[in-house]
Amino acid sequence: ELPESWADMQEPLLEGMCFTLKYLGMTLVEKPKGEDMAAAAIRRIVATARVGARKFQKVILTVSPRGISLQDADTKEMVENISIYRISYCTTDKLQNKVFAYVAQSQESGALECHAFLSRKKKIAQAVTLTVAQAFQMALDLWEATHAGR
Repeated sequence: ELPESWADMQEPLLEGMCFTLKYLGMTLVEKPKGEDMAAAAIRRIVATARVGARKFQKVILTVSPRGISLQDADTKEMVENISIYRISYCTTDKLQNKVFAYVAQSQESGALECHAFLSRKKKIAQAVTLTVAQAFQMALDLWEATHAGR
């Protein structure tokens, strides 16, 4: 449960805010950002996810000013750690409003990847999106603070 004033809380975000989501999958995208690009990518991921009858991986997605980390909810194994500087876009899909997605540049290939996750409620998907936006702002503030003295 998120407290009403969670959007004003900076301390937990520095440590990392955790969300339990189901990983739907990934698709490559052409552009680093844009609502139309993201909506099309999410449609592709959801369509592919519906075809496969596999169980979705339950992950703990942690958002902090350092970026996003993904951990398997069952095994507690680290799946991926994405630097805030590699993330170019995040959104809650308008039609699939329980879906949160982000676009990041792959560390290995440099390709732009859109990763999508399913939440239990629309509010959770929106909370993840807002938390990532807050993390961006905090990372920028921290970066500006360290570079102000130069």
